Amino acid sequence: MRVVFMGTPDYAAVTLQKLIDEKYDIVALFAQPDKPVGRKQVLTPPATKVIAQQNNISVYQPNTLRDGEALKTLKELNPDVIVVVAYGKILPKEILDLPKYGCINGHASLLPKLRGASPIQWSIVTGESKTGITTMLMDEGMDTGDILETTVVDIGENETAEELFDRLAPLSAELMVSTLKKAEQGALTPIKQNEAEATYAPIIKKEMAHLDFTKTADEICNAVRGFYSWPCAFCFINDKRIKVIKANKTNLTSSECGVVIKSDDCLIISCKDASVELITVQPEGAKVMSAMQMLNGHKISAGTKVN
Repeated sequence: MRVVFMGTPDYAAVTLQKLIDEKYDIVALFAQPDKPVGRKQVLTPPATKVIAQQNNISVYQPNTLRDGEALKTLKELNPDVIVVVAYGKILPKEILDLPKYGCINGHASLLPKLRGASPIQWSIVTGESKTGITTMLMDEGMDTGDILETTVVDIGENETAEELFDRLAPLSAELMVSTLKKAEQGALTPIKQNEAEATYAPIIKKEMAHLDFTKTADEICNAVRGFYSWPCAFCFINDKRIKVIKANKTNLTSSECGVVIKSDDCLIISCKDASVELITVQPEGAKVMSAMQMLNGHKISAGTKVN
């Protein structure tokens, strides 16, 4: 089976490496262009490109798939299937229709739930108890194609998005291998998605991680876990931006949301239904520390407004 792989970050690289290990004929990689990284803005290749080059796989990094050049290249490559995992570009119809077995996407949710760019983070932010991987026969919509196979996993009570990424990546790789084997055998039965059950996981912007203490304690703690380690949940105390790395729900209450109600031996902030204790934080311009270490260096009085 001739495979063109389309994927960019380290999450996708796990599936690419698995297909290489399983001796699939990877004829090319399509990935996003190299990007500047870090304070020095060093131009850095995506994780999939590094693996492809290590395995002498041709790499293409087009800025667009819609100018005809990518289609011309793909026709020359003549893949039996295009495997897509976290590529970051929409495939036009002429590419979707090209391979014998179609374009198969490994999506990190239980479709039709959490279609879109950031399903792993939003599965935690929105309080889902389960998520998983879906392999899907791609169509022109945003994650609307027919379902091929699924793997279901429980989300841990204290699991962060970063931890869930690490746990789902190898499961995604395994499911893709299963799906490709069944595709070759003609053993797949595509299932239409139920549009009535569809939800969305939009691209995450930094401002989405600004904690809202008029919400419930569970919602706030879910946001802290779901937005870790990027962009990282944050709030403002005494006009200073504080990243919140870890937080727990507590039963203390106040008549007003978003005020410090305890700051002697811990830092507890009121919210809609209870309160939240900040456990690990990163004050603006400082390293990650415990909330107690922050309080030792910067006194925060009970009654202080948090926003």
